Amino acid sequence: MSLHYYCRHCGTKVGSLDSMSLHSESLGLHQLTDDERREMVSYESSGDIHIKTICEDCQEALERNPDYHQYESFIQ
Repeated sequence: MSLHYYCRHCGTKVGSLDSMSLHSESLGLHQLTDDERREMVSYESSGDIHIKTICEDCQEALERNPDYHQYESFIQ
């Protein structure tokens, strides 16, 4: 099982973890609400988990342009 992090705005792969024994508590996934988990976490048939996060570039863009928070995707 592998865990893959992707930016929710631009789709860039942020990183991956390869481990056979990842637990939601060690990843902090247990702190997400059910709605947040449905929005941010997807499970692949291969057993891999994809998590939507935010990359540094998009975070900086949001800090410089707070009105971008209203858009799902602001990268053109």
